[in-house]
Amino acid sequence: MRDFALETYFSKWEFKAEFHMTASDMQSMTLSELLKMAAPEDIEKYNQLWLGYTETWGAPELRQEIAATFESILPQDILCFAGAEEGVYSTMRVLLEQGDHAIVVVPNYQAAETIPLDICDVSGVPLKEENHWHLDIDEVEKLIRPNTKLISINFPNNPTGAIPSRENFNSLVDLCRKYDLYLFSDEVYRLIETEECKRIPQAADIYEKGISLNVCSKAYGFPGLRVGWIACKDNDLLKRLEKYKHYLSICNSAPSEQLAIIVLKNKEIILQKNRALVRENLGKLNQFFEDFPDLFSWQKPDGGCVAYPRFLGKNGVENFCKRLIEEAGVLLLPASIYRSELMHTPADRFRVGFGRENIESGLAQMSKFIASNRHSL
Repeated sequence: MRDFALETYFSKWEFKAEFHMTASDMQSMTLSELLKMAAPEDIEKYNQLWLGYTETWGAPELRQEIAATFESILPQDILCFAGAEEGVYSTMRVLLEQGDHAIVVVPNYQAAETIPLDICDVSGVPLKEENHWHLDIDEVEKLIRPNTKLISINFPNNPTGAIPSRENFNSLVDLCRKYDLYLFSDEVYRLIETEECKRIPQAADIYEKGISLNVCSKAYGFPGLRVGWIACKDNDLLKRLEKYKHYLSICNSAPSEQLAIIVLKNKEIILQKNRALVRENLGKLNQFFEDFPDLFSWQKPDGGCVAYPRFLGKNGVENFCKRLIEEAGVLLLPASIYRSELMHTPADRFRVGFGRENIESGLAQMSKFIASNRHSL
């Protein structure tokens, strides 16, 4: 497999940086904070939990709570994984074979293209930078071949925060139905849109070959639980995925599953808090970028807790991000992390995260660095 550029970069800097300004998750909680939200019976279940193996499919109560986040999905349509990454890896390995063809949106979370590329032919379809990262359905259709099996999307998108319109998304579903394609939909940032009217349905709810990926890590803010899931009405596919999981994690952690149940039972309170934090932090980012119009071009994302501004400095974004982490302790992800093997990607952007508390400290440090080094940026 190819080197995972983002995770390699994080391995070097994530826990060394004083100011982590490119985090892709919402603010998390301590264990005690989460348990304070739990009903007495759920605390008792947690305290009396048997620490043996769990069901490969996921605890029945967990699958029930996950199914409740959908409109038309039943618990038997859910398969749990150890995080979202295992779900991505398993689905691509099970669905795709040598001789198949897949279509993937670009830019993307690297695993979305590198795992398929290790198996079969892959084409990239661009989110159009000049049109607020718009997905052109006609361009998608032009890429479809007789051996195309799957289209892979991620909305709200990592790193751009883009969300297609409901009309655009419906057209994509119609296209997949027309050509009998699977639609793999990474929905980990769903539910923290900047405006609720921008929210699109979950693919598994509205399409018989839709595969919805989600996780406790991003919108909910509990990456330490490592609990993710796939929802799909194709139960034969789910059975194949379950058999593949036997070679990977086998099953999830029992404490994590019980804690994930508590998270999902309190999802409305958690999401309300997270949406408020996103709105507050976007205001702080707006002010920061307004202070430096000669260095940054900024457009508010549609959803999620990451965005992809353009850097306008004369020495480029790679130099800016490198100096920022080495000299000021501020971590951002430069455009090279989102370089695609499928097509050209913007070389002048960086990922900034705004899902965590106290981002004003990182912004202040960035402002201080810019003020001291403006002539060389």
